Amino acid sequence: MQDKVAYITGGSKGIGFGVAKALLEQGMRVAITSRHEDAALAAARELSGDPSRVLGIASQVADAASEQKAIEAVLEHFGQLDLVLANAGVGHFAPIDQLSYEQWRETIDTNLTGVFNTVKASIDALKASKGYLITLASLAGTNFFENASAYNASKFGLVGFTQAVMLDLRKYGIKVTTIMPGSVATHFNNHTPNEADAWKIQPEDIGQIVVDLLRMHPRTLPSKIEVRPSQPGK
Repeated sequence: MQDKVAYITGGSKGIGFGVAKALLEQGMRVAITSRHEDAALAAARELSGDPSRVLGIASQVADAASEQKAIEAVLEHFGQLDLVLANAGVGHFAPIDQLSYEQWRETIDTNLTGVFNTVKASIDALKASKGYLITLASLAGTNFFENASAYNASKFGLVGFTQAVMLDLRKYGIKVTTIMPGSVATHFNNHTPNEADAWKIQPEDIGQIVVDLLRMHPRTLPSKIEVRPSQPGK
């Protein structure tokens, strides 16, 4: 993993930040994005004071041109791209009669179309490096629940999309995996992580999974990984 380059959407906090930290500890170089430039730059400084190791970029995954520009910035800065983690996501939770058109569009545009945009922007670079694509789905991608029609639709779609992409890209030597976590201690849906979240999966746990995937023998591909807290909260 030494000096290989990762691109992580939604990397300024939560799971994306945790994965970035884990990859840096393995000697990789990392580019992280946020919708807000100040957040991306602040997170990059927190991860490392060395700009040759970490790059912060403002990008809107729902905007294909924005993602294309971000990937171009990574290649210009680092000269290569070996891992893409499509992690950026949003959640709007409401019964269908109260869910707004705007909430539906934002959820699908970010969680599903946003991943499509990230993948399309990075395919050529991943072909060149015979790299790795990882999407961050959710257990909500196979388990539906009340008040989650938009979120379930986006994550069910993301799981199916990623598995089909895996079949499309493996002939180029590109590995593709979707990680499907349950409860994770992050800022998702305006939550502030606290001591009561100790039972949940931690961002560094997802980071460890990504590191383990990169260490996997090239002949073997865990294409879909479900992750749950070992003990549910009371």
